[in-house]
Amino acid sequence: MADVSLATTLTNPDTRPVPFRGGGFKPSSPKWVGVAVFIVLIALLEFGTRAGYISNLTVPRPSDVLGTLIDLTRSGMLWKHLVPSVSRLIVGATIGATIGIATGLMIGLFSMVRAGLVPLVAAIFPIPKIALLPLFVVWFGIDEASKYALIAFGTFTPTVVATYGAVDNVDRGLIRMGQSFSLSWTTIVTRIVLPGAMSGILSGLRVSLAIAIILLVAAEMLGAEYGIGAYILQAGSLYDLERLFAGVTILSLLGVLTSGAVGLAEKHLLEWRG
Repeated sequence: MADVSLATTLTNPDTRPVPFRGGGFKPSSPKWVGVAVFIVLIALLEFGTRAGYISNLTVPRPSDVLGTLIDLTRSGMLWKHLVPSVSRLIVGATIGATIGIATGLMIGLFSMVRAGLVPLVAAIFPIPKIALLPLFVVWFGIDEASKYALIAFGTFTPTVVATYGAVDNVDRGLIRMGQSFSLSWTTIVTRIVLPGAMSGILSGLRVSLAIAIILLVAAEMLGAEYGIGAYILQAGSLYDLERLFAGVTILSLLGVLTSGAVGLAEKHLLEWRG
């Protein structure tokens, strides 16, 4: 049979061997595409506002927003607002993500913990975290502690759900294979479960950090002298669109940086996938 197949391949010029696809689905995209999209959108806004198609009372010129950002940087006010925001984001998100990943792993690995905590997580997950800000102020005061607590709590719940969902999606065949080779429970968790769940955990962390930025702005709008949220609130109360959009631009850049940090972590931690 093999000789017949070989003879058919040699005599039929249209028959070609199938290329090796062992690498699996590995999407890739040029990095310049995303930058080009932003440039095109900004150029359209600039043209629309200058030509009068878009009212300056609704959307300011991107060039004016850039000028506001430059003035903020030169005056030093950018760092006065940015440094407190970044520190609050780092502290709150780190606390929430760390506890969330640990709790999600325990839910995914231990049946008793799952039975006790999954209903609790399901009950608190739909609660709008911004609505709890006054309660956190009562509990922790109007200073930094309430802001850390709100960001941590908002980061905690989606991280828990993503983590134990990622653990549940690990291929059970691999776990049974490890058990058949008499691997210890610790080895199975560290060598099979955690690497298999890491992609889902990092995807959930990307969403959690976006939620953390939203809650950061909400927390800084109450009782904060400096911070991006306080800056946006001041600009909105004065209807200063250039300052308002400058603050929104800073938040967007902060979101891009956090997403890029998670992307670097994915590249490092998931390098074994090839």
